[in-house]
Amino acid sequence: MKKAILALTWAIALIIIGCQEEEPTLDLIVVPSNLSVSTQVSTDGSGIVVFTASADNAISYTFKFSDGDVQVSPNGTVTKRFTLVGLNTYNYSVVAYGTGGVSSSASYQVAVESDFSDYEAMELLTGGELNDEGTVVSPSSKTWYLAAVEPGHLGVGATFAFLPDQFWYPAFYSANPFEKCDLEASSCFCDDELTFSLNATGNQLTYVQDNKGATFFNVGHQDVVGGPGAEDACFDFDTSGVSSVSLSPTTVDWSQVPDPAFSARGTVMNFTNDGFMGYYISTSTYEILNITATSMYVRAIDGNDPNLAWYLKFSTTPVSEQGDGGSEANFDTLVWSEEFNVDGAPDPSIWNYDLGTGDNGWGNNELQYYTDRPENIIQENGLLKITAKAESFNGSGYTSSRIQTYQNFEFQYGRVDARAKLPTGGGTWPAIWMLGADFETNSWPAAGEIDIMEHVGNNQDVIVGTTHDPLNFAGNSRSVTTTISGVSDDFHVYSVIWTETEITFLVDDVEYGTLSNDANRPFDKDFFLILNVAMGGNFGGAIDPSFVSSTLEVDYIRVYQ
Repeated sequence: MKKAILALTWAIALIIIGCQEEEPTLDLIVVPSNLSVSTQVSTDGSGIVVFTASADNAISYTFKFSDGDVQVSPNGTVTKRFTLVGLNTYNYSVVAYGTGGVSSSASYQVAVESDFSDYEAMELLTGGELNDEGTVVSPSSKTWYLAAVEPGHLGVGATFAFLPDQFWYPAFYSANPFEKCDLEASSCFCDDELTFSLNATGNQLTYVQDNKGATFFNVGHQDVVGGPGAEDACFDFDTSGVSSVSLSPTTVDWSQVPDPAFSARGTVMNFTNDGFMGYYISTSTYEILNITATSMYVRAIDGNDPNLAWYLKFSTTPVSEQGDGGSEANFDTLVWSEEFNVDGAPDPSIWNYDLGTGDNGWGNNELQYYTDRPENIIQENGLLKITAKAESFNGSGYTSSRIQTYQNFEFQYGRVDARAKLPTGGGTWPAIWMLGADFETNSWPAAGEIDIMEHVGNNQDVIVGTTHDPLNFAGNSRSVTTTISGVSDDFHVYSVIWTETEITFLVDDVEYGTLSNDANRPFDKDFFLILNVAMGGNFGGAIDPSFVSSTLEVDYIRVYQ
């Protein structure tokens, strides 16, 4: 019995000792103290302030600003840009957190001077009105939708640091009209309503995104919702709440764009509360490239990959009212044709020659000299032939020809059919296109340009249809493409259907893309026709050293209304 009692006593002791050894110890909890904040306020009018907070026993800091912006910083340093024009005083508070979640806080003020303003952008975003001092005269709200009918309503390209020769346009990918609204997986992208408001009191510019309960996520950012998945997709994601929007100057050096015709507005939108514009790429900062009362084109740097720049187009027209991406016009009355049936030089009552090298290679750094010689242009056996040749001529290494119908034949709206066989060879750049007839008094791109067909030998069999106007031109032009096998071996019919609302491109009567037309673009007047073969240049690219000659052959051009 004593042995049993002794064994039980030892067992109890072991249990007690074991429990004591497993008892956790608690870290010492100390409330942060001696909280202070220093500020470094810019003196260049940019409105940038660097805040540095410090406190004893603090492990993290949260800054809360009066415009609703909240920034968290483990090291206590954050940077913020204030954009209200003039010298203004802003309230903010800082919370210092210690172990165990305990905290201390304090409120402060900072005086900041900013000289950046873009009242016009605020008015265009909201439909409201401000006076010259930035005071709201007429509060208003405006709702924006994805411009799904536009090619490039979603696109992606490079940043300057990654690819300095193509950083200003979506070089990697540009969506075709309605491409991101056809698939069920991305249908949620097309019903978003983005509302900007101009308020008479408080924060002047605010933003609300109604995404109907689902957000279209880029595949690289789906960790936010439990991803990643295999492709872009819709996820349930709450976008409720109001974001304040501040405007600031761009940090992009647009002077680095090699195309002298390119321009950007230079205004950046900064959203508080993690606001974003429809497509989730982990950023709340968007640069406005172009904006009118009814259209907006923005650029944003990927929040996870600083080498990627995303592009989005928006419209004040709901997606359901943007048409179907095709043309319903029936132009079936032949009003003009050129059949090239008379051998010899082109008909001088119809065609004018553009001779020489033009200004800066016709504005595109092209390398050919345009002539009216039969070696470069002739009509034979019912075909117009424009031949580009490698030869030394008047200081140029190549010759070709370019003709146009300016003041001889001009028209507004209709269908153009051009049956042609295209030249081949690296550096060749044939084009069948149209230019606004007021180009002499309304310089390009204001005059407008419609490229019915362009092809480059360095990208054989890819046909491009493009428009240029003050909203979209040069590297930022609106383009659609299709691939047709054997364009240099066989004749094909290249067409455009041009209406008051749409410009549709076709090959062999098959539509491959539609661009919108409206009162903000210069496609509501007479245009004339141009035919040419360029060599090299911005679009033609490098010329094959073995190139000798190649010919554009045109069977006919017919215009219907």
